[in-house]
Amino acid sequence: MNRISLSVSTAIARVTESALAPYQSAVVRIGLSLTWLLFLLREFPHREELYGPDGPWSWELGRRLIDGNGAFTALMWSDARGWFEAVYLLAVLAGLLLLLGWRTRTMSVLFMVGVLSLQNRSVFMGDGGDNVLHLMSIYLVFLRCGQVWSLDARRARRAAEARARGERVTDRVGPVLWGVSGAALVAATGTGRLDGDLIVPVILWAAWAAQGLWWAVGRLTRSGEPRILLDVVTNILHNGALLVIMAEACLIYATAGWYKIQGSRWQDGTAVYYPLHLEYFSPWPALGDLLSSSGTMVMLVTYGTVLVQVAFPFTLFNRRVKNVLLVAMMTEHAAIAVVLGLPFFSLAMIAADAVFLPTSFLRRLGGWTARVREAALPRARAAVPEQRGPRTAEDAEPSRVGFTA
Repeated sequence: MNRISLSVSTAIARVTESALAPYQSAVVRIGLSLTWLLFLLREFPHREELYGPDGPWSWELGRRLIDGNGAFTALMWSDARGWFEAVYLLAVLAGLLLLLGWRTRTMSVLFMVGVLSLQNRSVFMGDGGDNVLHLMSIYLVFLRCGQVWSLDARRARRAAEARARGERVTDRVGPVLWGVSGAALVAATGTGRLDGDLIVPVILWAAWAAQGLWWAVGRLTRSGEPRILLDVVTNILHNGALLVIMAEACLIYATAGWYKIQGSRWQDGTAVYYPLHLEYFSPWPALGDLLSSSGTMVMLVTYGTVLVQVAFPFTLFNRRVKNVLLVAMMTEHAAIAVVLGLPFFSLAMIAADAVFLPTSFLRRLGGWTARVREAALPRARAAVPEQRGPRTAEDAEPSRVGFTA
């Protein structure tokens, strides 16, 4: 009984004392924001046909759909072309700043607003990758995804160094962002723009209130207990969201694999052959013909896809086997991006899979990237130096820097 109690108390302490997997969280943030940013930039010339006033799914049809399902989209607040352009540009800017890790708390919320606004405006646009982005954009709001590899981490480190020298650190940008976002929320709520499903409005108001409370505790209280309590709550939310992302990825692969097993084409080993010859999924017809010319290759890829997807959730407790299947899945998505012409679906899935990457590999990857950057720019100071030991933004007391925790 004592051994069980000790294990339970150790697990509780681990979940509450720190935000786990800082490198994996950073990779998920970078991957998802990069995927969304590249998609928006690629479709920039066609944005009005996809989500704007020139699309076949008109604003009035969108209005009827939103009235029925209560989904959140800021594009339904006005049918003016200028408003559409402003929302689209805001989505681009939020994706870029989240990619860089600048004010990740605020940018993650704006990133979610941009994703939901565009996707819920035209529900028939996109593919399975959009569903992944849709869900992950909500989970990102609860992650402390700026602990490493971000401008927030660099600012937190510099602020800690300044305080160690006895200098006074003042954050002016954070309160301004908080005030502007609060005014926007009050205006949207007061005019009935947030009517409908309550999930997104509750998240928006809760995130805004949490930011204000975090700043007030860091600035106005002398005791350390309120800060410790907020750290515990934030760590629990982060670790819970991380667990949900892992479960979501496993659920996607498990359901996809088991549904494939029921299909006759997957059972006889020929399922991969057919999409290679569909015009819609053939950006490189010659490559598709080459891959499908071997019946043995088609059979191996077909059965291998099912095997990897079904087996992956059961390998999470075996690190070596899990890593092998993880490489196989990422390679499969990279092949889908090239062969079937679905780059954004593949990028979204690879970003979600990154939550399972080993910390040691990610730390080495960060070190390699820093060395390459220093070699290319020998006079530039590295924005995020190679991480050695447990040094993260957590060690630099981010809650006292401003709205970056």
